[in-house]
Amino acid sequence: MYCLRWLLPVLLIPKPLNPALWFSHSMFMGFYLLSFLLERKPCTICALVFLAALFLICYSCWGNCFLYHCSDSPLPESAHDPGVVGT
Repeated sequence: MYCLRWLLPVLLIPKPLNPALWFSHSMFMGFYLLSFLLERKPCTICALVFLAALFLICYSCWGNCFLYHCSDSPLPESAHDPGVVGT
């Protein structure tokens, strides 16, 4: 389970509030995971645990799935706040 220490923080990185950045964020995360899997070659158990966690997060539409945006989940309230744009 040593290799999970590099994979689990990927699940904690939040999606950007701006919907225009979702595609670039998902591409970055996808390329990071692909390059990690090709370079480090994690064990099968670690890869299965990570894929199961990713599947559960995306299946539940909890809002932190970087693969796609669920149509049922609304944007966070701070996305509509004009004060967020300046930060």
